[in-house]
Amino acid sequence: MHDIRAIRENPEIFDAALARRGLAPMSSDILSLDEERRAAIHAAETAQAAQNAASKQVGAAKAKGDEAEFERLRALVAEKKAEVAAMQARAGALDTELRDKLLLIPNNPLDEVPQGADEADNVEVRRWGTPRELGFTAKEHYQLPAVGAAMDFETAAKLSGARFVVLKGGVARVHRALAQFMLDLHTDEHGLIENITPVLVRSETMLGTGQLPKFAEDSYETTNGWWLIPTAEVTLTNYVAGETVDEAALPMRMCGHTNCFRSEAGSAGKDTAGMLRQHQFEKVEMVTICRPEDAIAEHERMTKCAETVLERLNLPYRRIVLCTGDMGFGAQKTYDLEVWLPGQNTYREISSVSTCGTFQARRMNGRYKPAAGGKPEFVATLNGSGLAVGRCLIAVLENGQEEDGSVTLPAALHPYLGGKTRLVDGKLV
Repeated sequence: MHDIRAIRENPEIFDAALARRGLAPMSSDILSLDEERRAAIHAAETAQAAQNAASKQVGAAKAKGDEAEFERLRALVAEKKAEVAAMQARAGALDTELRDKLLLIPNNPLDEVPQGADEADNVEVRRWGTPRELGFTAKEHYQLPAVGAAMDFETAAKLSGARFVVLKGGVARVHRALAQFMLDLHTDEHGLIENITPVLVRSETMLGTGQLPKFAEDSYETTNGWWLIPTAEVTLTNYVAGETVDEAALPMRMCGHTNCFRSEAGSAGKDTAGMLRQHQFEKVEMVTICRPEDAIAEHERMTKCAETVLERLNLPYRRIVLCTGDMGFGAQKTYDLEVWLPGQNTYREISSVSTCGTFQARRMNGRYKPAAGGKPEFVATLNGSGLAVGRCLIAVLENGQEEDGSVTLPAALHPYLGGKTRLVDGKLV
């Protein structure tokens, strides 16, 4: 959420940042509402002071035995009390209106983020690895003979509907191995602290990371008001909601493996084949909470953590910096990692790593206490996939496919598969 004081002091900078997002100027409307809100607060405070003064006079009149003056002042206090209540209600309503407006405005992009309208304007930063020359026509993951019936969309559709999958046998084992491998790498080598968090959260938790109120249709709400998380970013980032941590505790670097749930609203007809875009999937999420001045360095570090997963699995990928028009609501800057999928003959997103500055911290009131003293300051938050497990499974299957229909599995997974190295007709061998 934006700092209203920053908008007051530099409205043109605020509007310029919105323009980079393709949005119309908003500072005039926001500042007009802010001025009305502040005037209402001042009026309520003035009326409260008058009520307090009259209350003291009531006591003095009573002590003097002046019954007429006592009754007059008591009536005045009652009148002032009603007036104060009305003014406070008005000020509160304006404060809520301003907050609701600010909650719907996206984060300001960093100056270094490329200007653009959509994904066509994203900029490739670098590539790693060279796609294999297969020597035969590549198949997509769900077409592979090695997968066979171990990737079962029909049973999933019977159980739950479209965009679900049942994994069985060797394919399920590889999927589990990928999550374990990622967690071990991040905890043992990257210094992240593993967490197991709830997947059901309160509305204020979703609001803190920016999923609410604007993107409610993208998530699932239960009948009692809980929300199914779209990623562990929601739970891990909210660890500091309403908290003031010591500077010595920063940076907090965490990861968590969870089921994730997305309605995929607005994506009808997009990526419907196979398990590329599902309503339920698993991710190993990374979250960092740090001082704002450390956020850029942490962004690079976190992105490298995700890239290392792909490199250890020998999966070719490229790093993309998203343009202003394609960047997420809460992000200041985002790197997408796109993995090579030979079945589609293209690179597809497998991780998105973003720095959010203090945007989320302001929404959830997460602060830190500077070691040198002074008032608490807002933390910075970052999040990224490290990685999306299902999409990583797709990449492992497609990149490891052989002409005889089997799949050769990456060496990094062999210890997690009991030494098995290949997938044949849904079984590990």
